Amino acid sequence: MKNEYDNPIFFAAYSEMDRSKKGLEGAGEWHELKKLLPDFTGKTVLDLGCGYGWHCRYAVENGAKKVIGIDLSERMIEKAKEMTNSSKISYHLMGMEEIDGLNETFDIVISSLALHYVPSFHEIAKKVNHCLTAGGDFVFSAEHPIFTAQGTEDWVYDQDKQPLYWPVDRYFDESIRETTFLGESVLKYHKTLTTYLDGLLTNGFQLTRIVEPMPAPEMLEASTEMRNELRRPMMLLVSAKKAIQQD
Repeated sequence: MKNEYDNPIFFAAYSEMDRSKKGLEGAGEWHELKKLLPDFTGKTVLDLGCGYGWHCRYAVENGAKKVIGIDLSERMIEKAKEMTNSSKISYHLMGMEEIDGLNETFDIVISSLALHYVPSFHEIAKKVNHCLTAGGDFVFSAEHPIFTAQGTEDWVYDQDKQPLYWPVDRYFDESIRETTFLGESVLKYHKTLTTYLDGLLTNGFQLTRIVEPMPAPEMLEASTEMRNELRRPMMLLVSAKKAIQQD
């Protein structure tokens, strides 16, 4: 599947987003996601779809002894290396389906808004479980199934261009979706809530937290557009632990 993040026009537009310029504090879900993260002290960490490396650097700043960030985008990896000044962090150009090739185990695996780019969550959950230490943590954010289902990822508007409602359609059809993001066509894989949650349970995980985050209060005060985020969930945050004893 094409990687729009290596498209120079798309990447330039992405670089202007708040989450690109301000880092974690510019991400609307960060105030909730950080509550799900475990203690990083002395831990080894793998970041799936690391992007600019914000979460990798956060892990080291909070005590992680070793962090590996992987991403399929050359531009993302280049940017992450450029922004990182720590010998504890290394970046690799690779897909998350290839993590077996690292031949390493980790105490914590994290992923931020990347799992909707892979066709099989079951495969990723299985591979993550395999590379985690017993009792290890898997924490991720993904676009919410209600957000991704219909495919366009946009409101239905009235004649005055005010949002009427958010369309939900083809919910159980877990196929590829084409949407427009930052002016470019982007391909993603819709997954149901069952796929995410049961996919963890059937691959050796225990669920610890599930959050459908609302924007932080200060963001809600900033604009009417942000207040529309209260009308439907945009993201799903999940934390799980690898079961110490498995059947």
